[in-house]
Amino acid sequence: MSTRDAASGRLRGFMPPGLPDELFARGDAPMTKAEVRALTMSAARLRPGDRVLDVGAGTGSLSVESALLCVEGEVVALERDAAALALVRENVERFGLTNVTVEVGVAPGALAALGTFDRVLVGGSGGHLSGILEALPALLRSGGRVVCNTTCLETTANVAAALRRPPWSGFACSQISIARGVPAGPLLRFEALNPVWVTSADLQRAT
Repeated sequence: MSTRDAASGRLRGFMPPGLPDELFARGDAPMTKAEVRALTMSAARLRPGDRVLDVGAGTGSLSVESALLCVEGEVVALERDAAALALVRENVERFGLTNVTVEVGVAPGALAALGTFDRVLVGGSGGHLSGILEALPALLRSGGRVVCNTTCLETTANVAAALRRPPWSGFACSQISIARGVPAGPLLRFEALNPVWVTSADLQRAT
């Protein structure tokens, strides 16, 4: 049995949202944890034919879940880091996906060449969050939707300030705090993960 066949066997029976973390190749790149991925997918309101952009894809876990949900659409995973790009490609292959395109580039400069999208997921910004937020209205199709995941108060405040004014509507922001049960000898204790803010908004439809 090949490595890919063995991986496919382990994956069988799992569907998004919130695929188990251990199904992904992880390396040293940041990965959105299963519980946060589930809530991110819920916030994105993906449809089968959507074209989705994952900015700062990291390990590609959000790209994978999006591709499994958008079976008739396409997912573009944008990443600048070489090690992370290798992980994205490995995870796309591991899940046997054919509707994911991996692009090398730095946002916002690389965004204009990627076309337009129905949904944009913003994870890593490489310190260029303001420029990415400014580019979003031209990147999204009318009625499109953005979901930004942030871990710091200042970046969350920047996202909230940008998405609470026109051309955006339907603003929502939730702080996700997860604690997972781990063994403590014969007992059970809970270990907290870093809190994440999930912020979303819709691009107002052209009139």
